[in-house]
Amino acid sequence: MAHLKALIFDVDGTLADTERDGHRVAFNKAFAAAGLDWEWDTALYGQLLAVAGGKERMKYYLDRFRPDWPRPQNLDALIADLHKAKTRYYTELLAEGAIPLRPGVKRLLTEAREAGLRLAIATTTTPANVTALLENALAADGVSWFEIIAAGDVVPAKKPAPDIYFYTLERMRLSPQECLAFEDSANGIQAATASRLATIITITDYTKDHDFRDAALVLDCLGEPDYPFQVIRGEVGWTTYVDVPLLRSLHQQWTSTLIDILPVLKDRDSYGVQARH
Repeated sequence: MAHLKALIFDVDGTLADTERDGHRVAFNKAFAAAGLDWEWDTALYGQLLAVAGGKERMKYYLDRFRPDWPRPQNLDALIADLHKAKTRYYTELLAEGAIPLRPGVKRLLTEAREAGLRLAIATTTTPANVTALLENALAADGVSWFEIIAAGDVVPAKKPAPDIYFYTLERMRLSPQECLAFEDSANGIQAATASRLATIITITDYTKDHDFRDAALVLDCLGEPDYPFQVIRGEVGWTTYVDVPLLRSLHQQWTSTLIDILPVLKDRDSYGVQARH
């Protein structure tokens, strides 16, 4: 049986509750600065999160909610500029301390490093967003805590496609049976499951009603010794917060059954995994 060697984390919603109070706010600032009448309230943004990737989300918004808005010939360039502006505003919010890590995240990352577990990130958000979050909410050297940061457009297809996880596993030279993934959304669990990764989910207000039937464990957060998690689905036994012994126990249980409960992926090329360097 494979031993647990690495933890792979999503970012938005998983490491920090960045969507509602971070990205959404930054998008609105970028729209206002560009003189656009686009306004994403909390409820609308929840619907937009069905689409992974900020540029893709803006296009979906126009197609689904603003068919009345006249498209300029340079729409792709406009969206790219808006996304760059959004990233600047998002970085400013992080620098102001407006977006903290979720409960238990820093503690677990610290414990995992001390236990010799390798760390990686697999996310659809941009590298700049990841760096800003890690440096401002985790530690000044937070980026160096992670062996691989797979982010943004490093692969052509974003979650729920498994490309970003295949990319990460290939560069770490690990099998999925040697890792655990951490996600918060339906897109995330679909990508991780298609990669044959056992996955722990920490829900958010936006994702609490998503389908997580394939998750190893579903929680409201990772928890702290003085801030216990709530178990939504799965068994944890002796503890009230996620620590390395619990991860090793979950991993041992799931690696013995993964071959029976997850789809066998015979042809990885069918997912179009083509890394962009």
